[in-house]
Amino acid sequence: MTPISRSGAGRGSIATLIAGALAAGGLAAAGVATLEPGAASASSHREAPLISGQPQYDNTDVYAFVSPDKPDTTTIIANWIPFEDPAGGPNFYTFADDAQYDIHIDNNGDAQGELLLRYTFRTHTKNKKTFLYNTGAVTSLDDPDLNVTQSYDIDLIKLHNQKVVSKTKLADDVPVAPSNVGKASMPDYNTLRKQAVHKLASGAQTFAGQADDPFFLDLRVFDLLYGGNLSEVGRDTLKGYNVNSIALQVPTDMITESKDQPVVGIWSTTQRKNARGYYEQVSRLGNPLVNEVVNPLKDKDKFNASSPWNDGQFLKNVTNPELPKLIESIYKIKAPAEPRNDLVDVFLKGVKGLNQPPKVRPAEELRLNTSIKPTASPKRLGVLDGDNAGFPNGRRLTDDVVDEALQVVEGELVGSKNDLGDAVDKNDKNFGHSFPYLANPTAGSRGATAKGVSSGNDVRNQLGDALQPAGSSGGMSNTGLIAASAGAGAAGIALVGAGLMWWRRMRGRAY
Repeated sequence: MTPISRSGAGRGSIATLIAGALAAGGLAAAGVATLEPGAASASSHREAPLISGQPQYDNTDVYAFVSPDKPDTTTIIANWIPFEDPAGGPNFYTFADDAQYDIHIDNNGDAQGELLLRYTFRTHTKNKKTFLYNTGAVTSLDDPDLNVTQSYDIDLIKLHNQKVVSKTKLADDVPVAPSNVGKASMPDYNTLRKQAVHKLASGAQTFAGQADDPFFLDLRVFDLLYGGNLSEVGRDTLKGYNVNSIALQVPTDMITESKDQPVVGIWSTTQRKNARGYYEQVSRLGNPLVNEVVNPLKDKDKFNASSPWNDGQFLKNVTNPELPKLIESIYKIKAPAEPRNDLVDVFLKGVKGLNQPPKVRPAEELRLNTSIKPTASPKRLGVLDGDNAGFPNGRRLTDDVVDEALQVVEGELVGSKNDLGDAVDKNDKNFGHSFPYLANPTAGSRGATAKGVSSGNDVRNQLGDALQPAGSSGGMSNTGLIAASAGAGAAGIALVGAGLMWWRRMRGRAY
C-alpha cells in the first residue's frame, strides 16, 4: 500500500477568498468604512458534498509559519471537525480511529511530497457501562474520571516519486487533550492543554486535541453575497465553535531541502479506511478557501480525492474564477480581465522572489519561505501590507486571509486597488505566545446558569430548600419552589433521588 491514496480535499483558501471578496466588494460599493463585529452562529468548512457528511475526516484549515518565539523552527497546524458545539455531548469530539491524518511537505517545488508526517489515533474507554465522557472532575490526562481518552502515534515517511524511502516512528501513544466538557468537569482546562504538549527528539514538539477554531470571517456571504445589500456583514461566524487540532513544531532544517532552497509547500489530507480495508483519501487542504469558493460543484469531491501533481485539471477554475463575476453582477464592481495569471502565481506557484521555489510545478499548496524571520508586530494583511512573514507566504493564525484573498481576487495585484473585506479583522479569542499557540476551546458549560444560582447557593441547595415543609423559614420563596417542583411531578423527584444513589455507587467504583 502506498502512503498516498487517491483522494483528498481542500476548502479553506477559496471560501475565505470568496467571503472576503464579497464582503469587501459590498462594503466598497456601499461606501461603508467600518462595521463592528457581532455575535456569530455558524461555520462553513463544509466545502464539498461528500465530506460534509463526514466531519471526523473533514480538514478545515492549515497554517504554517516560522515560530515567533523559536525562529529556527517551523510550526504547522491542521484542524479537523467543523462546527464543534462545545456542549455537544454525551459523545464528544474525537479523531477517527480508522483514519490517517497526514501532513505533506514538498521541499523542492515538484508538487510531490518528499516528507509525510502521519498521525494515527486510538480511542480508549475505561467503563463502557456508563454514558458519561467523564465520571467526575478531571484534573489530569491520566485522571481515572476521564472515561474516554485518545492517544496517537506519529510516523515520518520519506518519499521519492511517491515511493517510500524510509519510515521512522517519531512518537508513540501520546495523549490527546480532551473536549472541554465544562467548568465542573474540567475546572482547570489549561493544565490539561499543557499536559498534552509532548516534546520529541531534536527539539520538536507535538500537540493534538480540541481548540478554539482560529479561523475568523463572516460566512453569510453564501446568502447571496451578504444578503445582496451588505446587510449581513461584520459577524465572526465561527465564534464559539471548536475544532480538533494537530500542531507540530519542528526544526526548520528537518523539512527544507537545503539552506539554498528554503521554500516548502504544505498541505494536509485525510485517508479513511474503506470496506475493503484499504485507505482512500477523502479530504485535502492547502490554501484557505480554494475548494470552497474557487472550485465549482462538479470538481469539489474530485479535488478532495486528488493530489497536487494533478492540479492542472483545475487550472481554469483559477484563471477564470466565478467569484469576481458574482461580485460584478450583484455589486457592479467590474471584474478584472481574464485569464487571471496573477491568481496562478499567488495560489499555485508562489510569489516570485518571495515564496516561489525554482523550477516550480504549479500546484495548490500553502507555500512558506522559512528563511523569512517572523516580525515582532504582524500585520493582518500580510504581504499586501508589506509584512512578508504573513499570508500568502505561509499562514499565521492572525492573518486575515479573507480580506487578503478578496482584495487579490478583485485585482489588487493587477492595478485594481481596493480595500475590500468582511469587517471581521481578528479572532474573538487571543492566541498564545508559545506552542501550540491556539486558544483554548470554549467550554460546554458556557452560557447563563440556573436562575438564582450564585457562588454560595448551588442547585443542590435549591433542591434542598424546595423540599422543606411549607411554613418553614423563607416560606414564600419555598412555597414557590415547592409549587414548581410539584408541577414536575413525583416522578421527577424520584428520578433525582435515583440519580443521586446511582452517582454514589459510581463514585465507589474504580474506573
